[in-house]
Amino acid sequence: MQITDVRVRKINKEGKMKAVVSITLDDEFVIHDIKVIEGDKGLFIAMPSKRAADGEYRDIAHPIKSSTREQIQNLILDCYEKAGTEED
Repeated sequence: MQITDVRVRKINKEGKMKAVVSITLDDEFVIHDIKVIEGDKGLFIAMPSKRAADGEYRDIAHPIKSSTREQIQNLILDCYEKAGTEED
């Protein structure tokens, strides 16, 4: 699996959500609404989710392996940081 495109839309409002990201896998499959969040320990990603009937949020799409999640997160956060320097 290759991430062939990353699109970062920065959020210019106050709050913990810093950006919304879309990624394309192998030029064939897109995942929208991945969020870049500022947490207590730094930036991390949250996969797209929806609220279930019990009020809890459940991921709609997510990686199975932690190594895949790490790969996706590292690439997204690199692109997020680059998007910040391009606007300056």
